[in-house]
Amino acid sequence: MSSTVQITIDAQDPRSLSAFWAEVLGYLHPAPPGVDLSPGEDGQAAWDRFLAETGVPEEQRNSASALEDPDGKGPRLYFQQVPEAKVAKNRVHLDVRTASELTGEARMTALERECERLVALGARRIQRHEPAPPLSIGFIVMSDPEGNEFCLD
Repeated sequence: MSSTVQITIDAQDPRSLSAFWAEVLGYLHPAPPGVDLSPGEDGQAAWDRFLAETGVPEEQRNSASALEDPDGKGPRLYFQQVPEAKVAKNRVHLDVRTASELTGEARMTALERECERLVALGARRIQRHEPAPPLSIGFIVMSDPEGNEFCLD
């Protein structure tokens, strides 16, 4: 029997960080329990209404957020609020695979385009690693708005 994976990310602002990753990955915020979202309806807005209607105090409403792959193929992402800021390099990171079928200059050009898009969303570029065959086809190290490292691959 196999298991599924949910990736949990500690955050100071789960709502904002999940909105960033939704844009990066094309994921969606799932509906609250018992709520059916119409096509294109904002899952975060539905959660705002749900939490208010169920009496969750406002100061607790940003304690967590989640994202799901609309195609059901990728892992669920869960963002949980923690009091401390990130202080060291991640021991586990995400590889955002945007150009895995490309090689050489075409690959690096595609990665640079995606890097520019993500920087506009609030990511930070850290370092470009050039292709070094046969072991590396090149990638760009970045961080999300809270400093969590990830790679464009």
